[in-house]
Amino acid sequence: MSLIPIRSDAPDGRHGAPHGAAHGAAAGPETERRDAARNRELLLCAARELVEEGGVDRLTMGELAQRAGVGKGTVFRRFGSRAGLMMALLSDAEAEFQGRFMFGAPPLGPGASPLQRLIAVGTARIAWLLEFGELARAAEESAHNRFDVPAAVLWHRHLEMLLREAGVTADPWLMASALSAVLDPDRLLLAVRVQGIAPERLAGTWRELVTRVVRGA
Repeated sequence: MSLIPIRSDAPDGRHGAPHGAAHGAAAGPETERRDAARNRELLLCAARELVEEGGVDRLTMGELAQRAGVGKGTVFRRFGSRAGLMMALLSDAEAEFQGRFMFGAPPLGPGASPLQRLIAVGTARIAWLLEFGELARAAEESAHNRFDVPAAVLWHRHLEMLLREAGVTADPWLMASALSAVLDPDRLLLAVRVQGIAPERLAGTWRELVTRVVRGA
């Protein structure tokens, strides 16, 4: 797969003029935005292929550049880092999950009691992490604070909101942080894939944990 029209043979990935453009002519802003969006999606498609073929750990920025037919610098300019690439790969799945707990049917979405929603959102998150956990784990390797990315902030606020609605007054913000740590991707994947813990057992323990937290309040 090659990205067009920005493919460059320059070793640092700098882009040459688009095919067919007059020497020195600059593309208009709208054309450049369309090209950037198209090239980003082509890079993401190539990255998904590599993940399917060899897993998340195999995917490197250099291998992606080779598969996509661009300079390595182009990949870094698009995503900033390997963690940034992983976050981009996760964006659709994360947005879908957010839509379910914010606007979906109860008990995951609005309309159920706070405790029912806490149980449902944790159970759903466990299933989500079993599907996308490798990408989530890789995305958290960012040099930036992993707890400050928008998806993590929204997740924490949602847990805090449900705890407050359930009547938890013993520092709901910190309690939400503690509950988030229970669903850490590394911890969860280790439990299931290495320690042999059944997902149903994890979901049952989550249910017991949040029930005790809420009823203890």
